[in-house]
Amino acid sequence: MKLPSTLNMISELIALPSISCSNPQYDQSNEAIINLLAEWCGSLGFHCITAPVPDHQGKYNLQATMGSGDDGLLLAGHVDTVPYDLDRWQFDPFKLTEKDGRLYGLGTSDMKSFFALTLTAVKQLLSKNIVFKQPVTILATANEESNMAGARALTAKPPARCALIGEPTGLKPIRMHKGILMEAIHIRGRSAHSSNPDWGNSALEGMYRVIGDLLQWRELLQAEHTHPSFTVPVPTLNLGHIQGGDSPNRICADCELHIDLRPLPGMDISDLRSTLHQRINRCLRNSGLEIEFTPLFEGIPAMETPADADIVLTTERLTRHAAGAVAYGTEAPYFQALGMETIILGPGDIDQAHQPDEFIDMERLQPMIDILSELIVHYCAQ
Repeated sequence: MKLPSTLNMISELIALPSISCSNPQYDQSNEAIINLLAEWCGSLGFHCITAPVPDHQGKYNLQATMGSGDDGLLLAGHVDTVPYDLDRWQFDPFKLTEKDGRLYGLGTSDMKSFFALTLTAVKQLLSKNIVFKQPVTILATANEESNMAGARALTAKPPARCALIGEPTGLKPIRMHKGILMEAIHIRGRSAHSSNPDWGNSALEGMYRVIGDLLQWRELLQAEHTHPSFTVPVPTLNLGHIQGGDSPNRICADCELHIDLRPLPGMDISDLRSTLHQRINRCLRNSGLEIEFTPLFEGIPAMETPADADIVLTTERLTRHAAGAVAYGTEAPYFQALGMETIILGPGDIDQAHQPDEFIDMERLQPMIDILSELIVHYCAQ
């Protein structure tokens, strides 16, 4: 099988729907796109392993390795996309459209194009008879956009000392990001006629007390934790959704609040969740109200790669940009947990991620191919 051109690879990847979503109505298998990437990798001489993601039918990871050893480079990304609003797109989300120096399509920026650029870089190096003294590994994961199931399923360290994740960063290296904790807080009271408050126990009034305590906790967290590298240098806590009650003349028996907490590096997700539960239980002690906590997903740890790590210094040199920090989460913490220095660097733009008429600037393609080529030579050929 002959490897297609870069643009044809992007086009074929975009044409294969691979949405991941917590809502089963929109969730799709990624098997077709994983198989296509495996064919392309195999055509270049990669040894490919396709692995099903446990407890997620129709979802797969691909690990493709070329070369031997255990001190190489991992080039990683996810093949899934978010759902889309067709009526808000002026282009077909599944047909690559070139216009005014941009490539439009679902996943162009976040982040299917990265795989085409990676394969192009490897192909060009092979055409120059570059010999890999350490392995280069391409990893394609499932469900990054919904629950990180693909990255969570990784239990064995790939043969790599360093990892690059091709998420959209505008060709600037990112060495830090905040974590994500999302929790549902459900309060159960007792309904009754509103004419006599003593007959019931208002879950809505209990939630009012909880919200006040959460805002106090937010102030405390922001006073105790700060990191100047982030645009928003403190942890954030957002009250994103609330629902309760059904009629003004009935005492509210059920109320639910959804929160989003974004911790800084060094703030442990499990410790924060434990503190959250302790505070709310204390806040409603002796109220007669029942409290139930439900993680909206397991959460993503914050990550920080040291400023003097080789992958940071190397990507700073190649891009001529200092490594920065972002507020969104990635799969980086899971690669770090396996023992790899990890950087986030890709050709897309986060402003385009999850947007109608998602696009990638064509002028970003060749610079990313060049960066990938130099990184592969640096870690695998020298």
